[in-house]
Amino acid sequence: MSSKGIALISVWNKEGVDKLAKELHGLGYKIVSSGGTARFLRERGIPVVEVSEITGFPEILDGRVKTLHPKVHGGILYRDWVERDKKQLEELGIEPIEVVVVNLYPFEEKSKEDLPLKELLEFIDIGGPTLIRAAAKNFPRVSVLTDPQDYDWFIEKLKKGELTEEDRARLAVKAFAHTSYYDSVIYNTLKGLTEFEENLKEETVPMKLKEELRYGENPHQRGWLFENPLEDLGIVKAEVLQGKKMSFNNYLDADSAAKLVSEIPETACAIIKHTNPCGVAVGNSVKEAYLRALEGDPVSAFGGIVAFNDKVDPETAEELTKIFLEIVVAPDYDPLALQILSKKKNLRVIRYMGRSVWRDLKKVSGGFLLQDEDTELYKELKVVTKRKLSEREMKDLLFAWRVVKHVKSNAIVIAKDGQTLGIGMGLTSRVDALKLAIQKAKEFEKDLTGAVVASDAFFPFRDSVDIATAEGITAFIQPGGSIRDKEVIEACDEHGAAMVFTGMRHFKH
Repeated sequence: MSSKGIALISVWNKEGVDKLAKELHGLGYKIVSSGGTARFLRERGIPVVEVSEITGFPEILDGRVKTLHPKVHGGILYRDWVERDKKQLEELGIEPIEVVVVNLYPFEEKSKEDLPLKELLEFIDIGGPTLIRAAAKNFPRVSVLTDPQDYDWFIEKLKKGELTEEDRARLAVKAFAHTSYYDSVIYNTLKGLTEFEENLKEETVPMKLKEELRYGENPHQRGWLFENPLEDLGIVKAEVLQGKKMSFNNYLDADSAAKLVSEIPETACAIIKHTNPCGVAVGNSVKEAYLRALEGDPVSAFGGIVAFNDKVDPETAEELTKIFLEIVVAPDYDPLALQILSKKKNLRVIRYMGRSVWRDLKKVSGGFLLQDEDTELYKELKVVTKRKLSEREMKDLLFAWRVVKHVKSNAIVIAKDGQTLGIGMGLTSRVDALKLAIQKAKEFEKDLTGAVVASDAFFPFRDSVDIATAEGITAFIQPGGSIRDKEVIEACDEHGAAMVFTGMRHFKH
């Protein structure tokens, strides 16, 4: 029996493991390994005992079974503070395992390679998680290392005789997080591949830390940015080209802005404050779209987030430098545009490769709410009034409908000629949201004659139609479904206005 016991090493990622094994051997540990790890260490002159020599049983099923054996797991799970455990190990000739160094088959990476299902299944690690969990369970005696970044400090503490149970506990917590994440990726991947539609009683979401943020929504809150490995696109995967470090609120706002413009087929710009749009417009050029969006509410645009669905050119970049902005988001930038934007050292410039659609997860006290993302636009477009729509009105209604979908409820958007004139958001009364939108339009001297209104949910009363038409608004788009739909439609007919039902609501909380 070795003086220090056994260090079992079985890793896919071999970064730094030769140095670790050499140090452990020098400290008196017997290095036990299998398969590729054993060959890797032996080639570097490190004495290695094959797992099969310990178990007396060869690897089988093309390496699917290597370490699943009582002589391995007995050595890991043995409790040196339990007398009968000691006697059993002596009777069975099992050597204690003191250190377990394991990282897992790269299922996450392989899941992105579009492999045949049976081939992908070979990258689901069985022995590795079992070793990790056994060692982590027995952390009062066993050290488990799953992250190469822990090798150096671990060895230094071993050399100094300063490794504590608290250190092993920290490693165990990290190990359980690692296996939980690994299993979550497998579950979610297989659920997607098998098109599993049944509601499950248990759910997991894989999250990998991308960075710790300066703080959360407010300075007294801690904040972190995690990425979902199952999503290839989205704001978390976007490239920050310049500017200050992104904050918690920056990510929320940038995501809201990018999602909005990604819904609009024409060249478009959206200006966002606190996840709500204050101006949205389409244009014949990126510059025109930006200037028209800015006209929507030039006051609120100060310190805002600007998003485009087209490449930013130098002319647009010049305009963007004329006011204080927090972030610019676009799918691409002309090199000269980036040079111009670089004059604003603190301006965050983001290259956004596209929207990702997964599931929407919200925290509530005591649990979570999970839903599908709102990716649909309407169920049908049904003109319910006597007066039909002009081509221009229908185009504006669809534009306003795309925008209102991204405004906090209760939400009203007034638009004309592919430009928002006024937006009312986050109010407890729909008619108050309309009044706010009208007020914002009048504040910037917008002509509401011939404008259209989009409402994220149905009009409960005719009052909104009466108020809007008095301002010259001629058309409305809403889901329908109120018990007073007939009354609302009659109000439109009285005022000579047109109304479209979509059959689909777009609440946003």
